[in-house]
Amino acid sequence: MELLDQTLTALADPTRRRIVGRLAQGTATVNELVQCFELTQPTISSHLKLLEQAGLISRSRVAQTRPCKLEPKALEALGSWLGELKSIYQDNYERLDGLLDQLKPQAKRRKP
Repeated sequence: MELLDQTLTALADPTRRRIVGRLAQGTATVNELVQCFELTQPTISSHLKLLEQAGLISRSRVAQTRPCKLEPKALEALGSWLGELKSIYQDNYERLDGLLDQLKPQAKRRKP
């Protein structure tokens, strides 16, 4: 659950969600992200640090650049958790539909 908590915390910020969306399209350097989001390099680096700590991205060093790459494992954990919630809610709605179907005949009999 700790990975999920870190993922949700990291994705709570809209800029970090946008960075993840950009990295879903492919690897990008810090400078490319600075240009893309029109933020300062220290601001982007701060966001990247949190994303990296959550396991959402990885950074490598190639000469003078620091390419950032999306790591799908944390997103897969989030997807699994959301899938479990969806299943629970679907089951609840199906039970409610069944109950409403049972109550419909009773409601028709009570009408004058």
